[in-house]
Amino acid sequence: MKVTWKKESKKRPLAAISKYPNLPFDQQDMLHNDDEDNNSHTKQLGASHKSMDSEASNRQLADSFQDLGNKLAEDGKYREALGKWEAALNLMPGNAVLHEQKAQVLLEIGDPWSALKAATRATELESLWAEAWITLGRAQLNFGEPDSAIESFDKALAIKPDSKEAQGDRHGALQLVKKRKQLHSSGLSSKENRYVVSDKTESS
Repeated sequence: MKVTWKKESKKRPLAAISKYPNLPFDQQDMLHNDDEDNNSHTKQLGASHKSMDSEASNRQLADSFQDLGNKLAEDGKYREALGKWEAALNLMPGNAVLHEQKAQVLLEIGDPWSALKAATRATELESLWAEAWITLGRAQLNFGEPDSAIESFDKALAIKPDSKEAQGDRHGALQLVKKRKQLHSSGLSSKENRYVVSDKTESS
């Protein structure tokens, strides 16, 4: 948020001071103008501070919801965690970490489409965050899109070349692409691009 209080903290316009440099500060008309200016500035400052206070309050509340969600997720209470994170996101929709955490939990409960949407949002908000791209790649894998997943893992590796997670997941996605090609060539699969991860083919 852009803070403008310094601009509004002047007691009077500079033009008025330079125009009447020799007048005493207790001159009646100057005082009258000052009162009007001060009242206007006070109102503006009050609105600005109120907005800042509201934002700080929302952030604090969102952080508390996020912390509660984290604890619930650690305890395996994924749906409860999602509820807390959704509450936090209603207050702070631009929190990339929350979107990424939400995507991870959605994968855990078997909702790859929603996970894909949440992870995509995380990468939109923080395009240079490797972990968000890894989570997006995993969501794409679980949604049956290994080609897109490989692209996401490549983006993660471009940001963080030594990421073992991205390297391992990319290798797994490549294996799925190879297996899909084998199925296509043998005529066992009619789908061109999608390959849904099953328990047998899922990479760790």
